[in-house]
Amino acid sequence: MSDAEPQVAFKRVMLKISGEALMGDQGFGLNPPTVERIAKEVQSVHDLGVEICMVIGGGNIFRGLQGSAQGMERTTADYMGMLATVMNALAMQSALEGLGIHTRVISAITMNEVAEPYIRRRAVRHLEKKRVCIFAAGTGNPYFTTDTAATLRANEMSCEAIFKGTKVDGVYDKDPAKHDDAKRYETVSYDDVLAKRLGVMDASAIALARDNNLPIIVFSLDEPGGFRGILAGEGTYTRVQG
Repeated sequence: MSDAEPQVAFKRVMLKISGEALMGDQGFGLNPPTVERIAKEVQSVHDLGVEICMVIGGGNIFRGLQGSAQGMERTTADYMGMLATVMNALAMQSALEGLGIHTRVISAITMNEVAEPYIRRRAVRHLEKKRVCIFAAGTGNPYFTTDTAATLRANEMSCEAIFKGTKVDGVYDKDPAKHDDAKRYETVSYDDVLAKRLGVMDASAIALARDNNLPIIVFSLDEPGGFRGILAGEGTYTRVQG
């Protein structure tokens, strides 16, 4: 790392993004230029020497809760949602490897032809070798969201923080798209997030982060250079901590 490189706040992080983040302006599916743009954000952080894990949701392709709401059996719907996350992970892997970054897709559901099975020690070794690890298929269990999967894997991989990329630049007391007087929190406690239902992540993910004292950094994925900027100590974000 040259002298000009900024000092980074974290050595190993989890980046959690929604499947919808990959849609771009489309209403459904994958938008390759958007996937490419996010991959370049990841590349800029990887270039700082930071070890990166990723979890990507599947809501751009299939959302288990919506499926069950329309009469589909919940367990089946959730497994379909997990398979959607594998498709997103493969798309991101393709974009990252196009930029010259070695990437592994690691699936909680065994599918040896397209992804590695989840073996914790092997995944840690990939990170030590500066490969990006994309954890797919959630936790492998129905009834758990990809937010919970991200928090679980972040703890297992000894990540120092979870970066939750969203459409807004932090956590607000109310929806900033609907309320001009919405206030952004600089920091907010896990308990406040749960008590005020601030919608950062679902309750089980927040509780798991709280129990392991894992900070969550909420930032805008639409802000160019935002991911790298925060790691270098700049930018606008909210930190969720104890």
